[in-house]
Amino acid sequence: MTKAIAFAQYGGPDVLHTIDIELPAPGPGQVRVAVRSAAVNPIDYKQRNGALAERFPVTFPAVPGFEVSGVVEAVGAGVTGFAPGDEVFGALMGGGYAEHALVGVDELAHKPATLSWEEAAALPGAAETSERALDVLGVQPGETLLVHGAAGGVGTVLLQFARARGITVIGTASEPNHAHLRELGAIPVTYGEGLAERVRAAAPGGVDRVLDAAGQGGVLPLSVELTGSADRVVTIVDFADAGKYGVRFTGGGDGEVYHQQAYATALALHEAGSLRLPLHRVLPLAEAAEAQRISEHGHLRGKVVLSVSSS
Repeated sequence: MTKAIAFAQYGGPDVLHTIDIELPAPGPGQVRVAVRSAAVNPIDYKQRNGALAERFPVTFPAVPGFEVSGVVEAVGAGVTGFAPGDEVFGALMGGGYAEHALVGVDELAHKPATLSWEEAAALPGAAETSERALDVLGVQPGETLLVHGAAGGVGTVLLQFARARGITVIGTASEPNHAHLRELGAIPVTYGEGLAERVRAAAPGGVDRVLDAAGQGGVLPLSVELTGSADRVVTIVDFADAGKYGVRFTGGGDGEVYHQQAYATALALHEAGSLRLPLHRVLPLAEAAEAQRISEHGHLRGKVVLSVSSS
């Protein structure tokens, strides 16, 4: 048996409890990871509170968690390139809030010794989303990209990926996060009333593309206005309003798989010493409910991460 955090019904953070589960056995193409850290994402609390019940139904008790780092403990049939004892990080379709988790090798990568467990756990989803969103947007070197929610877990990585491609990035964020965005090479602007004027002042030549990673009311029509075309706007969070304004939504599962390409981009930046993965807060696994409360409150700089005992 091994321990996990799970919810047996939809509800608030208090429905999360520690349970014992069977030690998972890796199937073909999978490895079992002894988890060291698991990242907390908005999809976690949206799954827990039932907001995604129709699109992503769960079987109770459900263990949240879509990103982990840890040590390979066992490998399934057909697995090559990974062996017990390897330090890794990767993405999975739930089950990350646990002492052990199964990860498919297509979503797995070797963790450099210079990358902490917490940073590695915070990387997979943000890297994959960033690589995918930039590809879907079709943004080109020399163009100007506006990112809504640039200081969050995805926004922070996306703007670094964009800058590495030679793209000028303007990022919306609250005033306390402006210095952080400047350090990452972005031009910060404050969201809220008057945003369009502030963006135009920051980009006299205009905005070529917009990526919405915030989901705040009103940013999609504003983005269409700034770019002149709904085809130049992509949201990764506002599925409900995307169709209303003719904006594309990308949430993964779109066909093409970006994990390995994204990991390569991130690790190249890390190797060059230029990748920054800010952590908003690190909490023990047992405090998963509090971690989700923090995540749900929003306005974070970087990710909330759960630390799992190595024993």
